[in-house]
Amino acid sequence: MKRKSDQHQAALTDRTTIKVRFSEIDSMLIVWHGEYVRYFEDGRESFGKHYALDYMSIYEQGYMVPIVDLTCQFKQPLSFGEEVVIETRYIACDAAKIKFEYTLYRASDESIVATGSTIQVFLNLKKELELVNPSFYLAWKKRWNII
Repeated sequence: MKRKSDQHQAALTDRTTIKVRFSEIDSMLIVWHGEYVRYFEDGRESFGKHYALDYMSIYEQGYMVPIVDLTCQFKQPLSFGEEVVIETRYIACDAAKIKFEYTLYRASDESIVATGSTIQVFLNLKKELELVNPSFYLAWKKRWNII
């Protein structure tokens, strides 16, 4: 049995690097704050490919996973042309949810530019909330020794 403190430990981590595009810059010549949400999405997509938990695979199992909670804390600005490392950490929990935490690093010096988190829930294809972990998700957790 897992201790409560273990439920908040990162189980799996993925890192991916992207280059800040001109279209992501605002009138102050820094990354517009809304783009950080997109960076979190880039991190989830990379994580999904790496750990076989991508959106299309989830959909093929008969589920959608909308975000119901999102946080973002800005630490330092990013500018056009800089590279950002997106670290995505899966946070294990017993509930029928997918939790991630993110740390965005400036690639040139590994300084933290933003942190955040998301929570996703399972909806069936009729858009009804699933209160119990889907069987494919339990199998995925078992594969990665999360349960």
